[in-house]
Amino acid sequence: MTEAVRSAPPAPGWAPALSILVGSSVWGISWYPYRMLLTWGISAALAQVLTAVVATLFISVVYWRRFSTLRASWLLPAIGLAAGVANICFIWGTTHGYVMRVLLLFYLSPVWTALLAQWLLSERLTVAGALLIALALSGAALMLWPAKGGWPVPATPAEWMGLLAGAGFAANNVLVRRASQVLPEMRGEMRTWVMFVGCVVTGVLSLGIMPEALVHGAVPVPQRVPAALVLLALGVTIAATNVIVQFGLARVAANRAALIMLFEIVVAAVSSWLIAGEVLGLREVAGGICIVAAGAIAGLLPETAHRDAGKRARAGDAMV
Repeated sequence: MTEAVRSAPPAPGWAPALSILVGSSVWGISWYPYRMLLTWGISAALAQVLTAVVATLFISVVYWRRFSTLRASWLLPAIGLAAGVANICFIWGTTHGYVMRVLLLFYLSPVWTALLAQWLLSERLTVAGALLIALALSGAALMLWPAKGGWPVPATPAEWMGLLAGAGFAANNVLVRRASQVLPEMRGEMRTWVMFVGCVVTGVLSLGIMPEALVHGAVPVPQRVPAALVLLALGVTIAATNVIVQFGLARVAANRAALIMLFEIVVAAVSSWLIAGEVLGLREVAGGICIVAAGAIAGLLPETAHRDAGKRARAGDAMV
């Protein structure tokens, strides 16, 4: 998971786009090492805490000079809480449920982003935005509609976690964008550090609360290396991935970045099929196509409206 902030103008070249593509690929396969650790007896919640601790320490060591830019604000604990909820719910959901169903529900996050942005960022919801929200929600309803009738709601705890993870991710992105407006002197690396600290705290609070039993797709892997080494490598990879993606997000237009990030779904679909033997039904595929199409179309729309809204929000802050 990462923040959607741009602190540099868009720049040509393949490196920024490739950095976002690499990050999306890592997120698309990230479910597997957590599921592997679970078969070794390490719960998803505990694994999330330990990898978040490693990531926090990694950012602290690499960017220790940036701590002087930290500023006191209610936004920081809010960012930490939102990031923590998104992280623990995403990891738990993809570890215990069907990866693609959880991930597609997570990708409803643009719906929640659009609604929250009206409140915190003064971004008006356009007609096109409302239509895309309707398309995404229709896809979710199609995917979740029970075969025997009833309401189209998540059917398993893992699916609820995917939905909640998307809401947390949306809240995190909106809060981070707000923080970049209110606290422009605070470096982006410190916002990332706050997010990881929030993941640690939220993960610790979730220990003992979330049940740990693999629902399906258990692929026992012989423990040929110490679990601690896997956790260390996973934590460093997650932290490094966030740093790499930040490089791309600062230089790639927001709509193009959102489009590239959809590659995560491709990686997750292929990996979950090859490793866990997951296959989506026809209705699930159709619903997923609607959700992905809404995200893709949103990525192709011009950003003028969003930039204008951002200017209005910054102007409002200057007047306070």
